[in-house]
Amino acid sequence: MPLATGPAADQASAVKKTRPAGTPPRGVRGRRPAGRHNLHGWLFSAPFLTLFAVFMLFPIVATLLMSFTDFGARHVTRPLEAEFVGLDNYVELFADDKFRTALFNTAYFVVVGVPVTVLLGLLVAVLLNNGIDRARTFFRVGFYAPVVTAIVAVAVVWRFVLDPSDGLVAGLATELGTNAPDFLGSETWAMPSLIAMAVWRNLGTVMVLFIAGLQAIPTDVREAARLDGAGAWQELRRITVPLLRPTMLYATVITTIGYLNVFEEPFVMTQGGPSDATLTVSLDMYREGFNFFHMGYASAMAYVLFVVIMGVTVLQLRLLKDNTR
Repeated sequence: MPLATGPAADQASAVKKTRPAGTPPRGVRGRRPAGRHNLHGWLFSAPFLTLFAVFMLFPIVATLLMSFTDFGARHVTRPLEAEFVGLDNYVELFADDKFRTALFNTAYFVVVGVPVTVLLGLLVAVLLNNGIDRARTFFRVGFYAPVVTAIVAVAVVWRFVLDPSDGLVAGLATELGTNAPDFLGSETWAMPSLIAMAVWRNLGTVMVLFIAGLQAIPTDVREAARLDGAGAWQELRRITVPLLRPTMLYATVITTIGYLNVFEEPFVMTQGGPSDATLTVSLDMYREGFNFFHMGYASAMAYVLFVVIMGVTVLQLRLLKDNTR
């Protein structure tokens, strides 16, 4: 390629020679130093990091350390006097019949409650998205209202509804000429009653997630399936459910985590009874830590529950992720 010659080339050469060394070209602004930029970011993040360290990170680390000690009420003012016991709390935990009962009850609550909640949420979302044209917003608000209602208030209302003498169910049974069972006082019916209440309360969250997923499905796919002669069931099975797998994964994971931490329902409605039929891990942890002040033992229980939640979540992510490929 021939070199540029003439007055323009001479002028450019003169400007280049007169520009001081290290001066950036014209029109190009100097960049801020990386250290100063990072400092500004850390300053803006400082309020959150401070709150996180004080109210999240410190309690997590402290609880982990407490799980290896005999920390009790006498150590609240003198925490450094707690004696290190190693893995004794964990060994004692798995030898405790009450903890094994609580673990089984929690698993029962999750295994039954999560599929029912997710499937009913999907069914309601499909009906509200496709089957109902009028008052759709009214039904959405109605199904979601229990989610934003205080769980203690919901549990108290359900306790009165299921009361065997003056409750709503008892009144309906009397009108039908029969007697309603003592739902919360029966070892057979207590846990299913709590599951029914939990499903009713969490249905709205799952429904909203599935409605968002349904509205993200391209209409062209549905129309093509209908033109090919697909019915409502085939469209749901072959089109809707496969395209909703990411939403179903998210709904299943968050519902499972919430059900593994179930506490308010048995605490308000049954106090873990009858005969520990509704005792959950979180409720047992609360009793050991705040009723009996076995805080080291309760901390070990908390970390066992944490490991269970992590294991179940990873398993769900792996299984459902493989199915979406």
